[in-house]
Amino acid sequence: MDVIVAGDRAELAEARRALGIGGTPPAEASLALVPTMGALHEGHRSLMRLARERAEHVAVSIFVNPLQFGPNEDFSRYPRTFDADLEVCAAEGVSMVFAPSVEKMYLPDRQVGVSAGEMGTVVEGAFRPGHLDGMLTVVLKLFNLVRPDVAVFGQKDAQQLAMVRRMVADLDLPISIVGGPTVREADGMALSSRNRYLSPEDRGAALALSRALFAGAAQRTPEEIRRAACAVLAAEPAVAVDYLVLVNPATFAEVREDHTGEAILAVAARVGSTRLIDNVTITL
Repeated sequence: MDVIVAGDRAELAEARRALGIGGTPPAEASLALVPTMGALHEGHRSLMRLARERAEHVAVSIFVNPLQFGPNEDFSRYPRTFDADLEVCAAEGVSMVFAPSVEKMYLPDRQVGVSAGEMGTVVEGAFRPGHLDGMLTVVLKLFNLVRPDVAVFGQKDAQQLAMVRRMVADLDLPISIVGGPTVREADGMALSSRNRYLSPEDRGAALALSRALFAGAAQRTPEEIRRAACAVLAAEPAVAVDYLVLVNPATFAEVREDHTGEAILAVAARVGSTRLIDNVTITL
């Protein structure tokens, strides 16, 4: 079956009808959504495969959301590769792609959005004010429009995943949220649509991010973890660190020395003109 492409609400509703979604149980088909901003890579493919395990049909949204970008960020140059993205979706058995324009997604006099609350002001939210508000706003709109049973997000954007789970819990949304593991290249670098911005020299320097995380993960206490990871980053002068934090995966509050259980070691840094993020989960 060819991928059905929908660009607005009417086309999306027609696509759902064509796929038998929204019928009467038990005949109603299940649907999993993979929200993306396009420029799809193997990490996105892994999320589509995970989605196919959870539902009869998979929908992928392709939308570069302006609300997630600050005034000095890379919205205008964010890679847009729609034709190639459609080929990826077809190869992965995706049933439907929702690819609205900004004008179709947001009213010109839009006023109401989602607040990420206190959790949206720490870690990534502290360096990108309003970013997590914008992310949650578009995710809620996608949930309301596509109406999936399941939504799949990558663990690479760990705070985003945590915030979506919190929104679903706080707002009683009838959607199951699934996290997919980070996909890495052979040298350990996490796949990202922004990796294509890196020059060969920058890419070599950017490997310090994953090396720092792996060095930290090999330690036993929060202090040792932070010290080992910081030492790796300090040895690479081409990497300008925004943050390196060890946080609670549910709240993104910094963990204390007596913390037990899971923690997330997360890093954000600029290499050249490109900002990259990465994280690993550690059990203490």
